[in-house]
Amino acid sequence: MALNLKDQHIAVFGERGSGKTVLISSFYGMTQDSSYDTSLYTVRAESTKQGNALHANYLQMLEDDTPPLSTAAADAQAYKFVLDLTGEAKPKEFDGLRLVWHDYPGEWFTEDPSTEDPEELEARVRTFRNLMQSDVAFILVDGQKLLDYASQEEKYLKLLLADFKNELLNRKDDILIDGKKQDRFPRIWVFALSKADLHPDLDVQKFRNLMVKKAQGDMAALGDALKEFVTTDEALSIGEDFILLSSAKFEPNAIKVSERIGLDLILPVATMLPLERLALWAKRYDISAKVLAKLVDNVDDYLPRLMDVLKLVAVKIPKIGLFVAAWLIPALEQFAPVAKEQLEQAYEDALAKKDYGAATLAKFGRDLAEGEERKVLRRGQQ
Repeated sequence: MALNLKDQHIAVFGERGSGKTVLISSFYGMTQDSSYDTSLYTVRAESTKQGNALHANYLQMLEDDTPPLSTAAADAQAYKFVLDLTGEAKPKEFDGLRLVWHDYPGEWFTEDPSTEDPEELEARVRTFRNLMQSDVAFILVDGQKLLDYASQEEKYLKLLLADFKNELLNRKDDILIDGKKQDRFPRIWVFALSKADLHPDLDVQKFRNLMVKKAQGDMAALGDALKEFVTTDEALSIGEDFILLSSAKFEPNAIKVSERIGLDLILPVATMLPLERLALWAKRYDISAKVLAKLVDNVDDYLPRLMDVLKLVAVKIPKIGLFVAAWLIPALEQFAPVAKEQLEQAYEDALAKKDYGAATLAKFGRDLAEGEERKVLRRGQQ
């Protein structure tokens, strides 16, 4: 019998050399390490071939102190990581979660496609359409480039964001089918400092301040471009959420893969941040429940489960079908904000009941709060 898995899609955008391949290899490798906590779920790659390739990259860093090669120019892939819940005592709304991580060659944002290769053109169109079906998008700001442009960071940031914006606009006719704006589109765009280990004195607030000081206008221009792709464009967050990411601590002749930054927050960000943001949009804007339900995948599974585990006031949720108008907005109005202490108690209660699905969602919410306390994550619109 096929498992009932709930997909969360992320798109990670970055130039060639910005660390995308190292990031995904380190993310998967850490989940396969014996030190990884498997009390709630285990992680596996849906494709054995992909999983072995990523794990080999990780072991190469761990054992040989050698980073992996960049993604080949023609190699765009969607990596699927399945979180198999350890067990569950009560009836299941889902058997596990699946994180779909969309990867692509970084030079696609800086180099024109070959006019002699129609397969590459088709691959780019297909990949960009897949990327734009994600729930959350990360825009990588290369920590090494920030060092290279020290005191002139605006030159690098302007070029980075302009290339990204221009490539999106150039692909607009390919991404928008029949020219129609999209309901399903990344609504949360997180600026991520990759290679954060190169900036030990830069916490997430200082990173955010640097971006605002040096690139506020460029971030706003990118936001305006993104609005050309989406329906309900007020339900769009860009320049509000920031994260520090480091796949390992890189030293001369040594790679310390255990000294990671922020990789433990990727799953919580992909799963919980869209729900939190949906709740805020429901409060702030006049958006119908029917439209809100289209903006975030799996809201009909995750939100009722969280309502139950957080012991919020019962909202009548239909047992058959998703009649969103009847319950979604009242539920969202209670959901945000949720205190860390409440999430901690919900996590402990779910564990006691061996309800590992609920415990995983509560833990993800708690992880986001702890990421903020560590100054690795900054959530906007709080």
